[in-house]
Amino acid sequence: MSPFPSSAPRTENWRHLRLSVEDGVATVTLARPEKLNALTFGAYADLRDLLAELARERAVRALVLAGEGRGFCSGGDVDEIIGATLSMDTAQLLDFNRMTGQVVRAVRECPFPVIAAIHGVAAGAGAVLALAADFRIADPSARFSFLFTKVGLSGGDMGAAYLLPRVVGLGHATRLLMLGEPVRAPEAERIGLLSELTDEGQADARAAELARHLAAGPALAYAQTKALLTAELDMPLAAAVELDAATQALLMNGQDYAEFHAAFTEKRPPKWQGR
Repeated sequence: MSPFPSSAPRTENWRHLRLSVEDGVATVTLARPEKLNALTFGAYADLRDLLAELARERAVRALVLAGEGRGFCSGGDVDEIIGATLSMDTAQLLDFNRMTGQVVRAVRECPFPVIAAIHGVAAGAGAVLALAADFRIADPSARFSFLFTKVGLSGGDMGAAYLLPRVVGLGHATRLLMLGEPVRAPEAERIGLLSELTDEGQADARAAELARHLAAGPALAYAQTKALLTAELDMPLAAAVELDAATQALLMNGQDYAEFHAAFTEKRPPKWQGR
């Protein structure tokens, strides 16, 4: 994402979510608890635009994505999205589906780690949002459901057919996307869908702790690691090692690399600058 802003001013008016930023950690909370944080057209658009703004500012070094109330996110709102799309023409439907994909791309392409803190349901688009994050921290109550075939649509929605096989393998991904059956937290951990399973009620706290740890670290190194993990998914080995070499050469000219050596020599913790 480009760090260069347009003439449009930064906004704090996010109607479909809550944002707080402290010490380099942004917490984005889906705030529609009465509907299990079901997504609307506006919620998708807010997430897309907020991630772009935070990426341009470069003040955020880690982001936690959470849900208010009894669950993380129940997916697209049945009335406000599914009902509305029945009256759309093909061009409008394509615009909508492209927008949902832009949200997933924004999560994958923003230059800071994204941590999904999951409790209760993560269904449909909510499951894909969690899937797109760099880390998934979950309570034992968490359950994932990729529900798209249950409503008569392809399981390959919002990049799910691209991301999920790379996280859990083709066999598990086929089962989850074809059948749309719920996967509870213990099984999600077993098949590699979770980064960490916490004690009950601790996912938000653990995600915040991890975010603070990441925010205090070498931000540019994390950003480039994330970028390489995404870019190299489709590269042959020769191209991947060449991209690794070019990236390392750039980082070796950076302040953080020199700071590590100075800190090691002086027997003190590094003071990371993210440069």
